[in-house]
Amino acid sequence: MSEPTRAVFVISVAAELAGMHPQTLRIYERKGLIDPFRTPGGTRRYSQEDIERLQLIQELTSQGLNLEGVRRVLALQEENRQLKRKVDRLRDKIEDLEEDTERRLEEMARAYRREIVLRSQVADVLGKEK
Repeated sequence: MSEPTRAVFVISVAAELAGMHPQTLRIYERKGLIDPFRTPGGTRRYSQEDIERLQLIQELTSQGLNLEGVRRVLALQEENRQLKRKVDRLRDKIEDLEEDTERRLEEMARAYRREIVLRSQVADVLGKEK
């Protein structure tokens, strides 16, 4: 099976898969709702991801949203995806920092154990110097 982002479908096949007329795809493209890949000759090619986006557009319009509302929903979904990726990266970074902090604390504890001098011994030493 092909990758979801690989543009392989011509407009007629994409329209059929999405359950709409090819002219509707052209309208959605003009409105900026879909951006198909263009071959060097200018032919539109759609990916499975594009087909899914077209189906979502169709679902949203059938629920009563106009194309501007659909554009806003799609923009918010993309913003949400980006924020989730950022949160995931930050979580990974926090985990790395926690592991590094834990490792450093263990190293520091081991180093201080070697240097710990009992208080009574220090007091004895200080008492002898007087």
